[in-house]
Amino acid sequence: MKLIFIIFTIIITTTTTKAADILPGSTLLASNPNSKWSSPNNTFTLSFLQLDPTNQNTYFAAISYNNIPIWKAGGSVDSSGALRFLPNGNLQLTNGTSNDVVWSSRTANLGVSLAFLDDNGNLVLKNGTFLNIWSSFDNPTDTIVPAQSFNINHVLTSGDYSFRLGNNGNLSLLWNDSIVYYNSGLNSSANVNLSSPSLRMQPIGILSLNDPSLSSPLNVVYSSDYADEGNILRFLKLDADGNLRIYSSTQGSGTQNVRWAALTDQCQVFGYCGNFGVCSYNETDPACGCPSQNFEFNDPNDSRKGCKRKVDLSNCPSNATMLQLDNAKFLTYPPELSDQIFSAGISACRFNCLVNDACVASTSLADGTGMCYIKQPSFVSGYQAPTLPSTSFLKICGPSMPNPTAVSETVEKKNKGKVPGWVVALVVVASLLGLILLEGCLWWWCFRNSSKFASLSSQYALFEYASGAPVQFTYKELQRATKGFKEKLGAGGFGAVYRAVLANRSVAAVKQLEGIEQGEKQFRMEVATISSTHHLNLVRLIGFCSEGRHRLLVYEFMKNGSLDKFLFAEDHSLGKLLNWEQRYSIVLGTARGITYLHEECRDCIVHCDIKPENILLDENYTAKVSDFGLAKLVNPKDHRHRTLTSHVRGTRGYLAPEWLANLPITSKSDVYSYGMVLLEIVSGKRNFEVSEETNRKKCSLWAYEEFERGNTEAIIDKKLSNQEMNMEQAIRAIRVSFWCIQEQPSQRPTMGKVVQMLEGVMEIDRPPAPRATEGSLAGTSLNASSTSALSTFAASAPAPSSSSSFQTAKNVDRQSSSLFRSEIE
Repeated sequence: MKLIFIIFTIIITTTTTKAADILPGSTLLASNPNSKWSSPNNTFTLSFLQLDPTNQNTYFAAISYNNIPIWKAGGSVDSSGALRFLPNGNLQLTNGTSNDVVWSSRTANLGVSLAFLDDNGNLVLKNGTFLNIWSSFDNPTDTIVPAQSFNINHVLTSGDYSFRLGNNGNLSLLWNDSIVYYNSGLNSSANVNLSSPSLRMQPIGILSLNDPSLSSPLNVVYSSDYADEGNILRFLKLDADGNLRIYSSTQGSGTQNVRWAALTDQCQVFGYCGNFGVCSYNETDPACGCPSQNFEFNDPNDSRKGCKRKVDLSNCPSNATMLQLDNAKFLTYPPELSDQIFSAGISACRFNCLVNDACVASTSLADGTGMCYIKQPSFVSGYQAPTLPSTSFLKICGPSMPNPTAVSETVEKKNKGKVPGWVVALVVVASLLGLILLEGCLWWWCFRNSSKFASLSSQYALFEYASGAPVQFTYKELQRATKGFKEKLGAGGFGAVYRAVLANRSVAAVKQLEGIEQGEKQFRMEVATISSTHHLNLVRLIGFCSEGRHRLLVYEFMKNGSLDKFLFAEDHSLGKLLNWEQRYSIVLGTARGITYLHEECRDCIVHCDIKPENILLDENYTAKVSDFGLAKLVNPKDHRHRTLTSHVRGTRGYLAPEWLANLPITSKSDVYSYGMVLLEIVSGKRNFEVSEETNRKKCSLWAYEEFERGNTEAIIDKKLSNQEMNMEQAIRAIRVSFWCIQEQPSQRPTMGKVVQMLEGVMEIDRPPAPRATEGSLAGTSLNASSTSALSTFAASAPAPSSSSSFQTAKNVDRQSSSLFRSEIE
């Protein structure tokens, strides 16, 4: 009987064990390159790999695809390392002749009798009844592959960095398991309550979010090659540099290509350059350095391990000073943010840190917010780039010793040589003579070939604008950044707008101006004026290019495009519908941006073309007003920006009555336009469109009739009917809109008063009925002739890409000319 039982057991084992099964007692050796366990289709392999090119005696036990690791068993071992599947069911990684345990599956005495690496790359330990006791998919390291489910209990780790999935579906990257430097979640309009969210990397290259409460998975990330045909493995990996990326690898190629990255700007990764390290960019890649010569690298062989002071602060309690770093910031993310930010000017931001013993560094933002960030001694992560609108300070033992410039470094290297002094003098003299000769030839060539290049000296005469001026790009740099001006975002009356990726990996919008024939100095002066208007709710000018006939402006990129796409889109799918909280934030942000132009600039700037197309939204749905700043740059002889019978063409539905009456245009004209936009944001209807729902009347008149009847809910966008609404805010916004669109400019409030009314700090009287000043107009644009001596109009391109212009009226409103058309999406 006992013999029969043994025979039966052998038969069962023989029939259920496959060629790819791994039996207890099996061992992989690091010293044997042919020692491996493979999946049935030989796509995935568990073996020892040498992943550190700087140390040839370092091995990792890893599951790999094309020799690319997708899972690693613990840490590294030397050439004596081994991965053993012990008879007690435990999978164990040991190192050296002493057999020190580096990693273990912790499955001893749990009945494990079989291991198996399947065709999906999942290593599974099973018991006698073939139930899974442990799997590599349930114990991920730094990678997620197709068929693998990643839930809230899982974590990817790579050094000090980790990746987690939140209960609300957020994708979060953390440094030291505390600082959240990336947090991408669902649009708040998704309106879903997740019970058990999980991520899955689809084979075609889509990262999707799954949950029992969802009728179908939500696609949260697309790889750039998604749905491309071929035998391709796409996987999500947390790299050692703290960035989360999607890679593609074609079977048999042995290579992997980046198809998506969570952070396009690597320097935004917290701690990338270590404590007190400063991240910046060379020609193409991020590079780590120390803030100044007051610091030195912790490890001269690895700049990413940070820096340390050459003289500790404790050794100079009475001689501490602040090192200034221009165009630099110290990264501040939650949970640091709440207790490290306050409002202060640049001088106060510097001084407050100097006198505060707990402060080691501070950053003053110059983006219009007036914010100051204070850094505590625990960890300081720096970022420096020419496009950053901030100044940072670092506490050191004086005196400060800034890093040498490229010129001084060259001189220092020359001094180290043994070249005789007379040779150096001869080379210098010859170089100077050569430069003079070259410049003379250039002058001769320019005079000979083109009358437009009357003088090259203007190239050198504008260094006075270097302080506080935007970044100057070369035309070749912008050609490279836009990939030859291939990805067009839109086209307006003054040229096309292209998507660009700058040297620091940040995305920008490049506007290629046309019809600009001003002198070099005047053009740069106007650009300097535009760049001086910094505010949280204005599109920021990053830089410019002025080379010969090339005139380009570089603006910050608005990820979510213009407001009209959200208000009037026919398909309000997930992520395209703005809830009331977002709309009211946009209402306030737009009002604050216009208030800054009207009341807080040195000269009053009248926009003259406020409409949803000129209100752009960033990745956080913060409103930023665009389309200002180019009026003085336009050649008045360029008739592309005019009509044959008039000096101005504005956008239908938003022009104030004074445009038609040939009256002076003031800041109150912007108030009228804003009122129309405000009513559109509340109602979700174009103000100039009529329908059965509005009783075939213009929206503003219909809305006022409903308001008079007390039927406020009828005015509110029906797409918000299933969402929570703050009716007090809605009524306040409706009343403000009616005051703004009054026919008489004197009856309209200033934008400063509008902000106060919207914030609820000012009483709002019952508004009188507005009048239909454009009710009989048709078409997409409005032409009006102006003969007023107080007005100078610059016409616009066809709607919806019409331009804006400014008028000067000393006795009405102090204002300066400005015009900007942007199709940034």
